[in-house]
Amino acid sequence: MTIRMNSAQAVKEETGSARYEIIRQVLHNILLQQRIPQGLVLLEGPLAQLFGTSRVPVRRALSLLHEEGLIARFEGRGFIVAQDAETVEPIRIALTRELFGLDEQQELVDTRSSGEKVLENLQIVLSTAMVFGCYQVDEQKAAQHYNISRSVIRESLMRLRDKGLVEKEPYSQWLTGPLTAREIADHFEIRASLEPTALRKAGQHLAVDWLTASLEKTQKYKGKQLTAAELEWLEEDLHVRCLEPAGNKLMMQILRQNQSPFIVTRIFYDLLAIPVETAMLEEHCLVYEMLLKGNWDLAAACLRDHLERAQIRTLQRLKVLSVLPVPELPAFMEPH
Repeated sequence: MTIRMNSAQAVKEETGSARYEIIRQVLHNILLQQRIPQGLVLLEGPLAQLFGTSRVPVRRALSLLHEEGLIARFEGRGFIVAQDAETVEPIRIALTRELFGLDEQQELVDTRSSGEKVLENLQIVLSTAMVFGCYQVDEQKAAQHYNISRSVIRESLMRLRDKGLVEKEPYSQWLTGPLTAREIADHFEIRASLEPTALRKAGQHLAVDWLTASLEKTQKYKGKQLTAAELEWLEEDLHVRCLEPAGNKLMMQILRQNQSPFIVTRIFYDLLAIPVETAMLEEHCLVYEMLLKGNWDLAAACLRDHLERAQIRTLQRLKVLSVLPVPELPAFMEPH
């Protein structure tokens, strides 16, 4: 069984050199599907803004599309959607996601650094491994795996240590796991003690528009299978972003280090590929509804009730995971 982790090959690519190919592929598909009008003028600046990059990768992508014969040069600036020999009247309109038929929320080009991509991938690998036992992380093998310097691996591991995903004693190896039922219960005890208090303080500072959007988004998730990113965002909305306005930085630091409940939930749904449990979503919605009504005490009570129910569900999920085969892990993760 192989858990859906980001490809290490994607991490190895140089961010800048890969961007032009992503832009070319997106535009190539749009042009082949004839989703934009003939004669549309394609300019570097607006396209760079659309894709969230500099003009350089856009220029390269347009040049390649011209070589393929999908767009043409003309007397004005940029390129035109036409064949080289065609006479087409230029159409100069705003280049928007709607025009190209692109999702308004989709990130078209991953502009993160290689280090950020490694950090994300390592977080998934470590959080997966710790559910299935105790593993040692080999820094040198990890550096070779991601084709990146050992110092970047070490920095990523130090940041993940702050999240409670890995530990290291002086002059010893990096270790993760095992994640036990006792540890999960301890994490929930901490959250149940801190989160309702923080929410009671934060409630009056939360924007109505943000709460309404969070409620609507949560309702739309009912009956759907979510990606790891969607599930993580859903949990962080309620358990992190809702609490930050309370203004207690130390409390938020403690809560960010208590990631175990989220880890089990993410891996459970990732491995079994099933829709998120409706009860969990309804509990989230109830908290938002109480916040929108301005009843901070009842919102805090609903959050505490949600955490108590979530602990029971998480422990049940941990039991299910314990009988599943260990997912395939990278070679730098060694059983300890």
